[in-house]
Amino acid sequence: MVANLPQRSAIAAEETWDLTSLFATEQDYTNALNQLEQDVEAFHKTFKGSAKDVASVIEVLSAYRNIVESIVPVATYSNLSVSTDQTDDEAQMRASKFGSSSAKFSSKLSFVTSELLELPEAVLEEAMQQSDEFQVYLKRLLDRKPHQLHPEVEKALAAYSPTFSAPYGLYNTTKMVDMKFDDFEVDGKSYPLSYVSFEGDWEAETDTELRRTAFKEFSDKLRDYQHTTAKTYDTHIQTEKITADLRGYDSVFDSLLFNQEVDRSLYNRQIDLIMSELAPHMRKYAKLLQKAHDLDKMTFADLKISLDPSYEPEITIEESKQYINDALSIMGDDYLEMVERSYSERWIDFAQNAGKSTGAFCSSPYGNHPYILISWTGRMNEVFVLAHELGHAGHFYNANRAQNVFNARPSLYFIEAPSTMNEMLMANHLMKENDDPKFKRWVISSIVARTYYHNFVTHLLEAAYQRKVYERVDNGQSVNANILNALKRGVLEEFWGDDVEITEGAELTWMRQPHYYMGLYPYTYSAGLTISTQVSKRILDKGQPAVEEWLEVLRAGGTKTPVELSKMAGVDITTEQPLRDTIAYIGELIDQLETLTDEIEGQ
Repeated sequence: MVANLPQRSAIAAEETWDLTSLFATEQDYTNALNQLEQDVEAFHKTFKGSAKDVASVIEVLSAYRNIVESIVPVATYSNLSVSTDQTDDEAQMRASKFGSSSAKFSSKLSFVTSELLELPEAVLEEAMQQSDEFQVYLKRLLDRKPHQLHPEVEKALAAYSPTFSAPYGLYNTTKMVDMKFDDFEVDGKSYPLSYVSFEGDWEAETDTELRRTAFKEFSDKLRDYQHTTAKTYDTHIQTEKITADLRGYDSVFDSLLFNQEVDRSLYNRQIDLIMSELAPHMRKYAKLLQKAHDLDKMTFADLKISLDPSYEPEITIEESKQYINDALSIMGDDYLEMVERSYSERWIDFAQNAGKSTGAFCSSPYGNHPYILISWTGRMNEVFVLAHELGHAGHFYNANRAQNVFNARPSLYFIEAPSTMNEMLMANHLMKENDDPKFKRWVISSIVARTYYHNFVTHLLEAAYQRKVYERVDNGQSVNANILNALKRGVLEEFWGDDVEITEGAELTWMRQPHYYMGLYPYTYSAGLTISTQVSKRILDKGQPAVEEWLEVLRAGGTKTPVELSKMAGVDITTEQPLRDTIAYIGELIDQLETLTDEIEGQ
């Protein structure tokens, strides 16, 4: 039963993360922020105008690296504190103050890029030869040169950075602070509703009337805020378009894909192939759900239900640990030590409380350990969610130790490969554990409903919708709530066809996703899962050698492009074959579900 969410202050400490490894006290944080302000000022005074030759370039970058490393824990503490309770005034003010300080830092530090790019390219190329540590950083810097603006313009843009990121903050405030949900009634009984409870419980509720009523009530509340949220989003995308034009990109797509180190062919392929070729498989899956639950019709509000909810066990936080250990043991002792520490040292925030950010994420500050946010409801499928976030943690646990702060983070295109990889390892492990048809069906349906539906369908439909939005922006147009609703509904209807009724309110799904404020992020989930699906098959076939290759990829961090990283893992993403193979694999899983269901019902 879904309950009203408690206040953060009422949550037991063992269900929360421990941020004291960042700063033991609030005073320590304040001292670090004050010290950082002094260090940035001193750096500016010492090094502005000093980069003239190879030796001085390396000296500037060495000092700059130290500054960047000092910013990381302060920024992380500020962001993580507010993410667990958006209603906390102290956390809000801390985050706001850091935002202002961060703008000053960015403005003061902007000279580094500008002055380095004003040097002859031969100087930077020689510095690359002499310094392995800064080779990748300098190469990327040279790639950016055609889009670099006058130093004073860069300084001004850096100073305005909090303004440019303000729409994301406004979105979260609207969603997590202002939006209040009333209880809803079914058959005279009252039930509580919140963002977290809807996405964590009511969407998967087995009682059809409860589930559909919760969807309606949730959608009605979203609708109350649609115009404000649309205006917030339009402000964000128009800012991105202006920035792209200022920097001389041909389109906003090229601007947003630049840092991902991939071109539009990889981006478009991911969306186009899945929209056309995965849709028939997922429609078959929807029909299977409809039959299993004896539904009068299949609606959008029914797509998150489990194929066999009576079988799915509940699981405690403590029990999840054994599943995680068993599934990820193939990754080796060092990886398992990280998993052990994540539980024992409270790297994970499991709590459900009012004001907490929805969904799950992993923050991996350089020089410290990762932090994972999740809202634990006790459903078995959350073992997959936790494995996913531990995949991010394991990635940066390895990369941060092997690379410097400039080289640790890979392209956004690749970022979801290690996380979805762990979901595949979890599924492969569970499939070996039990030959019971019901258990096997539960595992496969979890892979389809959680791993592939979430990453290959939910996020991919977001990407298809997002592409339509940016196409409008590139054509000099803006958006409002009515336009966004029409675009979202059109994408949903195209994918699901006549097999799923797109319930009124489904068009408002665009309001639920913060990824739209993070560039072209949604499509990268399916891109990452395409890579991890193929790598997980290699691990099943080749065993430990494939695991070692994968660990090398994790340690490489951002020193290589997504194409190069994938190649290291034995996958060629320059062709469409890995994606076609993955779509075919999803189809095979759904066929297995149909066969197992017929077998179980025939017993």
